[in-house]
Amino acid sequence: MTRVLVYAAVAGGSLLLGAAVGAFGRPAERLRGSMLAFGAGGLIVAVAFELFQPAHRAVGLGKAAVGLIVGATVFIALDVSLERHTGREATGLALVAAVVLDGIPENFALGVGLAEGGSLALLVSIAASNFPESLGGAAALRAAGGSAAHAFGIWVVTAAVLTIAMFAGRLAAGAASAAGLGMMSAIAAGSVLASLADSVMPEAYAEGGALVAFATSAGFLVAYALTTVD
Repeated sequence: MTRVLVYAAVAGGSLLLGAAVGAFGRPAERLRGSMLAFGAGGLIVAVAFELFQPAHRAVGLGKAAVGLIVGATVFIALDVSLERHTGREATGLALVAAVVLDGIPENFALGVGLAEGGSLALLVSIAASNFPESLGGAAALRAAGGSAAHAFGIWVVTAAVLTIAMFAGRLAAGAASAAGLGMMSAIAAGSVLASLADSVMPEAYAEGGALVAFATSAGFLVAYALTTVD
């Protein structure tokens, strides 16, 4: 349980730090784009080696592939539903909702991985992407007319929701069979992969320009190196 608390503190702390900068400071857009790209590069490694590969070994390629597609389908269905209610250019609370939608599968996956000791690569990648996402969300809430305290408070609640998702993943994985754990990992992999393609990478490019390719590569390399430590 100690490791779960440490992972929750790191992932949630990164989210709150970004929210503080966005609510009380004036963040640079290119920095946010670069950090999003760094996190995306790391999550690519985590999806492949920390989620999908263990699922493949546990249930076979066919079932793991089905889980991957199911996870991606569920994420996209929820994302399309959110867009219909808020529009693609979401601001304020709608942007917070979009970040929660991205963050739930990531943190659930982190919790699932903790059943087998945890993944440094996944933790670092999520923390790296949490910071710029909450930074941008808090800045948007301020721009919409909210106070700094209000903007930061909303992200405190968001951090609590994502922490619950992490604990839920850990509890579910602890109660599951090896095959069940494999399918959960595959579904989480599909959801995270869909979130990267649908929102994280497009946002990184929009805010950081073509040079975010280098930040993505850096995130990939750091996460890959961490998988050798895991």
